[in-house]
Amino acid sequence: MSSILSYLKSEFKKDIIVCVKMTVLFGVLFTLINRQFTLKGASVTFLFSALYSFILGLGNGFINEFLNTKWDWVKETNQRVWAGIIGTILYTSVGVFIIHYIQYVLVFNNDFKVLFSERLFFIHLFAIVLSLGVAAFLHAKGFMIEWKKTMNKETTHQQIVAKTESAKFETLKSQIDPHFLFNSLNVLTSLIGENPNQAEKFTTKLSKVYRYVLEQRNKELIPLTEELKFAKTYMELLQMRFEDALEFDVPTSVTNSDLKIVPLSLQLLLENAVKHNVVSSSKPLRISIYEENGYLKIENNVNPKEAIGKKSTKVGLQNIADRYGLISNERVHIENNNKTFTVSLPLLSKTKNIMKISDNFENSSYIKAVERVEKIKEFYRNLASYLIFIPFFIFINLRFSPQFHWFYFPIIGWGIGVLFHGLEVYNYNVFLGKDWEERKIRELMDKDKF
Repeated sequence: MSSILSYLKSEFKKDIIVCVKMTVLFGVLFTLINRQFTLKGASVTFLFSALYSFILGLGNGFINEFLNTKWDWVKETNQRVWAGIIGTILYTSVGVFIIHYIQYVLVFNNDFKVLFSERLFFIHLFAIVLSLGVAAFLHAKGFMIEWKKTMNKETTHQQIVAKTESAKFETLKSQIDPHFLFNSLNVLTSLIGENPNQAEKFTTKLSKVYRYVLEQRNKELIPLTEELKFAKTYMELLQMRFEDALEFDVPTSVTNSDLKIVPLSLQLLLENAVKHNVVSSSKPLRISIYEENGYLKIENNVNPKEAIGKKSTKVGLQNIADRYGLISNERVHIENNNKTFTVSLPLLSKTKNIMKISDNFENSSYIKAVERVEKIKEFYRNLASYLIFIPFFIFINLRFSPQFHWFYFPIIGWGIGVLFHGLEVYNYNVFLGKDWEERKIRELMDKDKF
């Protein structure tokens, strides 16, 4: 409840600023049109402008924002639309009556019965329809904003799926690399004959490495402490293979147990360091992992191999950077001064508001939703046009040919078109019933079978 109130309060302040601007704009405009250049005339014009702006504009804005907290535009579209229509019509009708009471009874000193005269009836109608047009625009704008947010989430969701799957592929490919397995098995074979105890330790650590990969490959983030434990196990495994040619320093504790990191990112970086540098007793590879200024830094000395076999594509580094970019505003930093190579991974405590990855995500549902929203957008454009232009037709009719009320024709004709457009958008037909198209298609398909 408190979050709703704080949201309404923040939006209320914005609406007040907009209403002040509208008051000044329409006040100046109608002062010039009606040539009310006296102090009294300009004051009255600005008063009426403020009444319309604040009573109708601010009130409808508040209703719009309040309904946004009750119903979701995308998930509960029908409820939100009907609540908006009913609430807006009721409030606008009452608001116009109050404004006209102040304007014609209190300010112009007319009798109360003037509010129910034929002349004021059309003025009431004009003000109500025009206000509804503005309100429809506000509701449509709110719908578009919420839909855009949802689409951004869907897009981010798909990007995460793609990047995560690619990262899993790269990681598993690196782990189960035939060259890596061949070397590991060679080391294990030699240790079995020379040092059975060491061979047993090597096998245990090798199994831990693969078990960790299988356990963590589907996660978006993992506690830093777990990733560091894995890094130590992985480096001990490599050290059994390279012995004194490999030196490493992995921290045993962290500054904050809540810090998280992209899983298996350390494995990729450590494997890259071994893959692209000379690892020998004469030129040992030194790898150091440490925290600094909110980053986990992986640093190694540079002794590039003369012939690696093929040039590095840096797919692993880019993949890690892309995954961080999708779940955080922080970025991965890479530095290479030809003496040391350092990768700085952001340490995260929270991520962007992203949806959990689902293996059952269906593109077909997404496409259908997009198509339906396009239809809803067309309906709102049609409705907004109707509510904006009809008052002008009424004004032109009453101003230039009041003896013949031809404005009823576009009101009825165009109104019927808008009504049926809305029924089509929300999959309901008053004559044939809901989902009649699907039933008819199914019936024709059944006939075709026989």
